[in-house]
Amino acid sequence: MKDKRRYWSVVMPMPAAILGQLVKDAEAIGMEGLWVPQLYGSPFPTLAAAAMVSDRLKLGSGVALAFTRSPLETALGAIDLDIISGGRAVLGIGTSLRWWNEDVHGVTYGKPLTHLREVVRIVRELIAGAHTGNLGRIEGEYHKLDLTGFKTLGPPVRERIPIYLPAVFKSAVRMAGEIADGLPGHPIWSAHWILNEVKPTLEASLRKAGRQRNDFDLNIWASVAINKDRKRAIDDARATVAFYARFNQYEKYYAAHGFGAQVRAIYEASDRGDQAAAIKAVPDEMVHTFAIAGTPDEARERVEQLWQAADSMALMPPLYSLDLGTIAAYQNAIAETFYSN
Repeated sequence: MKDKRRYWSVVMPMPAAILGQLVKDAEAIGMEGLWVPQLYGSPFPTLAAAAMVSDRLKLGSGVALAFTRSPLETALGAIDLDIISGGRAVLGIGTSLRWWNEDVHGVTYGKPLTHLREVVRIVRELIAGAHTGNLGRIEGEYHKLDLTGFKTLGPPVRERIPIYLPAVFKSAVRMAGEIADGLPGHPIWSAHWILNEVKPTLEASLRKAGRQRNDFDLNIWASVAINKDRKRAIDDARATVAFYARFNQYEKYYAAHGFGAQVRAIYEASDRGDQAAAIKAVPDEMVHTFAIAGTPDEARERVEQLWQAADSMALMPPLYSLDLGTIAAYQNAIAETFYSN
């Protein structure tokens, strides 16, 4: 890899032959790891498949939903992935959106950070002790488990698997700095937000918790459209920006950047099913704020700015309203710009 900085790739479930080749290629060029998000199904099957055709890559759920499965199932999924991969699992777990939990999955959301903190505590306890048979009762505000007599078939590879907690707002950044091993940054984070809000908030949280900055991994995610045709890159990134902006739970974040009116227009268009109008409501300035879109030189300059805060990075092509060939072309452009020898 021509840039020796630590990069991760983001992959989705796909046919075995395609996934296998993608994973082998990522390992061959020196990527640090692979994230598999939970957009719909569980990330663990895809990660286990990736483990079978790799030897070095870290394998992360980026991120698994924390409330839609029991803490026991989450812990066992991480333990099994760590066994299959020989100790390469990274457990990213997050809250997601309230309506996705309550309406789509039919589970309790509650106070999301309080709930997530409890899940992390229980999952850590389970990973460390599920093989002992001595767990007994574990109780919290949201979860009550009676594990009397419960015992896994054997010990885990590691009694502590790294846990990464995602964030949009500063309150979640603080919690990650306090209790997590890393933070996969949300793709909607702007460079301004990362450098002026996230970075100082994280550093203050780590200091307060008595932790060292170099013991924590801030893994910045960014949507990147690289094209010699600058206008084409901007236009192709527009739908991805519109996709995230349609969730009203993030409205105050966009408003803090001066895009409150645009986000309301995007939300209203999306709510009535007019995707074309939602995309049209995203101005070029908004694309540049929440994505990296432009020529290779422009992309390198923007990514270099993010390295002022990032410890590692995941660069993704725009994924929405584009055909698979176009997405693949943007993925190749990222590789040529940042990874290829």
